[in-house]
Amino acid sequence: MLQKLFYFFRRLWDTFQEIPIIEDEQTPWKLIKLVRFISMCVVALVVFGLALCSTKVIPDEQKPVALLCIGCALITSSVLFFLKSIWKACYKTSKFPRAATIALLMASAGGAILTIVAMPHLDIVTNVTILNGAAFLSALLQMVAQCKAKETNRFLVPSIVGLVLIILGYALFVALYIMKDLTDLKMATWVGLAVGASLLVSFNWWENYFGLISEHSSSLVVKRLYYDMKRCQNVLNMLSCLLRIAVIASVVGAYVPLSQMDWDVVRSIPGPQTRVIAITVGVQLISSALCHWFSLAACKMHAMRRCFILPLYLASLSVMALLYRLSLNGTSTNFTHYCSVVVGARDGNLSSSVFPELRCFSSCTVLSLSVCFSSGSAVSWWLGLVLCTVHLWHLSLYRIQRTQDLFVRRMYEGGFIEQSLLLNTRFEIKISPKMKQFTPLEPVKLFLCATMWHETYSEMMKIIISIFRLDQYRPKRDEKKVDLSFEAHVYFDDAFVDVPGSQGRHVNEYAEMLVNILREVYKKQQVPDQKVFRTPYGGRLVMTMPHGNNITIHFKDKKLIRHKKRWSQVMYMYYLLGWKVATRYYKASLNIHYCIKEKHNTYVLALDGDTDFHPAAVLLLVDRLKLYPKVGAVCGRIHPTGSGPMVWYQKFEYGVGHWLQKTAEHVFGSVLCSPGCFSLFRSSAIMDENVMKRYTVKATKASHHLQYDQGEDRWLCTLMMKQGWRVEYNAAADAYTNAPEEFKEFYNQRRRWGPSTFVNSVDLLGSATMMIRRNHSISRLYLVYQLISLATSILSPSSVILMITGSFNLLLGIPQNDALILAIIPPIIYLAVSYKVKADTQVTIAAVMSCFYAFLMMIVFMTIVGNMVKERSIMNPSSLFIILLMAFYVITALLHPQEVGLIMHGFLYLLCIPSAYLLLSIYSLVNMNSVSWGTRETAPAPGTAQPAASAPALSPVQKGEIWFSQSHILSSDEEQFFQELIVRYLEPVNLDKQQQQEMMDGLRSLRNKGNFVYFMINALWLVATFALQYRSDLVGIRIPKVNINLEETGEYMLIEPVGIMFILAFALLVFIQFIAMLWHRLYTLIHYISFLDTETEKLEIPKMDPKMETFEALKKVFI
Repeated sequence: MLQKLFYFFRRLWDTFQEIPIIEDEQTPWKLIKLVRFISMCVVALVVFGLALCSTKVIPDEQKPVALLCIGCALITSSVLFFLKSIWKACYKTSKFPRAATIALLMASAGGAILTIVAMPHLDIVTNVTILNGAAFLSALLQMVAQCKAKETNRFLVPSIVGLVLIILGYALFVALYIMKDLTDLKMATWVGLAVGASLLVSFNWWENYFGLISEHSSSLVVKRLYYDMKRCQNVLNMLSCLLRIAVIASVVGAYVPLSQMDWDVVRSIPGPQTRVIAITVGVQLISSALCHWFSLAACKMHAMRRCFILPLYLASLSVMALLYRLSLNGTSTNFTHYCSVVVGARDGNLSSSVFPELRCFSSCTVLSLSVCFSSGSAVSWWLGLVLCTVHLWHLSLYRIQRTQDLFVRRMYEGGFIEQSLLLNTRFEIKISPKMKQFTPLEPVKLFLCATMWHETYSEMMKIIISIFRLDQYRPKRDEKKVDLSFEAHVYFDDAFVDVPGSQGRHVNEYAEMLVNILREVYKKQQVPDQKVFRTPYGGRLVMTMPHGNNITIHFKDKKLIRHKKRWSQVMYMYYLLGWKVATRYYKASLNIHYCIKEKHNTYVLALDGDTDFHPAAVLLLVDRLKLYPKVGAVCGRIHPTGSGPMVWYQKFEYGVGHWLQKTAEHVFGSVLCSPGCFSLFRSSAIMDENVMKRYTVKATKASHHLQYDQGEDRWLCTLMMKQGWRVEYNAAADAYTNAPEEFKEFYNQRRRWGPSTFVNSVDLLGSATMMIRRNHSISRLYLVYQLISLATSILSPSSVILMITGSFNLLLGIPQNDALILAIIPPIIYLAVSYKVKADTQVTIAAVMSCFYAFLMMIVFMTIVGNMVKERSIMNPSSLFIILLMAFYVITALLHPQEVGLIMHGFLYLLCIPSAYLLLSIYSLVNMNSVSWGTRETAPAPGTAQPAASAPALSPVQKGEIWFSQSHILSSDEEQFFQELIVRYLEPVNLDKQQQQEMMDGLRSLRNKGNFVYFMINALWLVATFALQYRSDLVGIRIPKVNINLEETGEYMLIEPVGIMFILAFALLVFIQFIAMLWHRLYTLIHYISFLDTETEKLEIPKMDPKMETFEALKKVFI
């Protein structure tokens, strides 16, 4: 102790320190909050404006046209919902419901009768306000559901009062029209139809309350009915849509002849009026659809009160108030003119001539009894709607709210958009105390698992700082009181070396570097709460981070346990999920259901040894798994870091891959590869049948080495998808990892990725029938999309050769056929030479050829631009390709504002197309028999090692020693677990020379067969193109050339059918990816805004006073 005290005071003069920065100082939080505020304001204004625009006017003399337009407005939502139900039927198994359940769909005629038959005979104000009376059945069922719950409810009184007000509104409405002339049977008929139809309309949202009623009901019939309804939801939706379409079409078709109107009016409308009517109806349809979508976005952004409820309340209220303002203005002419020209009708009011009572009201100078009745019914209905939906102000939402949990029905009503959105929103019973009765999601346990090998000092520092940053953001507390608890594990491969003249094995320089980094990041000379364990696989260092969470470093000895990344993943999956989760929870609770729940709520975050991430990125990934139970894995946006041309190329390549390919996979099916550098996996998905057990299979065949060891991340995702799990992509979860900076390292990395991607894609497509049956996220159309993508990737070398052929033809004026032969010669020579020389020589040749091709591409681009200026025409294949490709990339980059700078690297990406898609393909296929990792296989470059420490590190690992004598020993159960695990799955692989030779022969044979098929396909494609170009005068497609003013020049260009087919396929893929990217961008923005609105503020750790630091240091010494 005296030595420690002497050491402490001797070092007091050394007060200057270099401390790694843990806090997040890069994220522009103020700018992000400003974007959130602007987004919410825009959504609120859009919802309000679209709700007002959802009604338009048709002149009185064209009543059949008006009725037809109203029918279109009512039918459109049903058609859209029917198409969506069919789309869902492609993914899920749909079951047919019972007859009793189908009988519940008979309320579909209400909207058609109300808007088409009854409303034309009522005044404009009544038409606006009677729609609010559609909340009648909702108010009644709310009251029944809350009484059935047998608990004192917060919203029982508002529901009762709302029901009374709606009934009062109907009573005043009937009195207004019937009491004036009791002998007017026609008006009595119209009033009866209006009341009955509005009550039928209120049946549209009975499902919102039926679930709560069945939950607290003792009737087996009600429970069975609800179960059948949920089980056959998709078929019920399709039947409901078809029934509504049929009813609306029948009502419109029958009402026109019965009212002595003629359909010939539709054909006799002049052209200008037809366009006006089409635009009017189009605006109404688009406004209703967009209002529904923006309302959904507002709810998911957690802006329900500001951007959803309030704008919809004000939409109908503002129209009603404006109409009354005009009706009491004192002049009948102004109001009548306004009704016929500006508003005219609200969902079916066709004429200003149907307002005799209202004109009477407006001619009066005092408020008559009729105006009181009209105002009273309008106010009663509106207040009834408000009271029936007042529960929405207290609706509890998760951070990511699924649409099916927010809106009971996915369909909106185009005729009365405000009421349908408000009444369709989920109803939940609230207990009287002021505390919200909200069942939070189950807390999750997160294991951070990083794999290391020969990372540099800066790379190790990144991952350790990221882990400590998460510790600061989520300090350890009671696991039952927090939504997320975690522990970190680092698996260090090949951490031991033999030291001559010493007994046993010592940790190597990389392991020592890691321990010193832990001390530096901890900001203390002595790291507290640390333990060293001897283990069957080597050793373990356990320490407690500053805010209570644990980090464990597993040092693996390759002589004791199998090394490389896949086997490290097998080790931590079995240890953390098999031992710590399944075995321990089952022994503790003896409850298999509790164990299943824990597996479902336990996640594993796979990391590389150089990954840099922030806590927000982790929580955004966790959100996806929390809310979507069938999501087995989710990956984030990976950003390559480094410097130099190779990194610039990869930045744009990664950007395009995430912007387009991953978003398309996420939207239309499932992401095929969740990279191991930053991906979150669900424990129950990893532990599912035929996933982890298959993942432990040792490669015994040549194809196994490509699929199992060269691309382990993609293979794991393939196994999960075959079991029915979905893999997703979250663009808001950013992570940064080092990318190869040298040409050789880049080629070796892609040499591993290319064949592995191809083999897994073939495996996926070969299991198409099983995948469609098991996985609801994958459809036949999605597999066709993947097949087209695979075909384009196979034909990429020949496509590049054709592009070079065009370059020779453009630059040197060489005929197409001669240019094709000239373009084929260099790749063939490179292919032949690659079979004879070593891999390093192949890379050197490829680098030289890449420079040549880059110069060629540069000259071609400049020549194309010059020809466009000279000919004043863009209608040739080369010009169109360049213009469209650049426009596409620029627009895509602009939709990613934080990454728009990557477009500067796009020009380098275009120059490297021949190298990346031709030479790299040849190099990957020729070296397919190589099973080496290709990266980090050499010692770190000078200057990348750990800087010299200023003082001896008081760490468990010291240079020249194996482990401290006071190291701990694992418990007997854990010791036995690791011994059995190693024996069964992780014993070091020691192949004799004969086995190694057999493996190499198998890999060479597979390489030769694969190369023959691959290059033969490309050769056939080139021969077909060559033949068609040779006889282009017979089979070519003539396309007229146009100048910059899009005027025909009289010249034609000939394009062979095969070439145009390939271009169209490529254009189709790009278009599909662009649409998916737009959709994914919108939902990423919604998720991110909801995250900012719900996530707690970052915990600020107060800086300790210097005197207290001295006191704490002295206390560490003496205690």
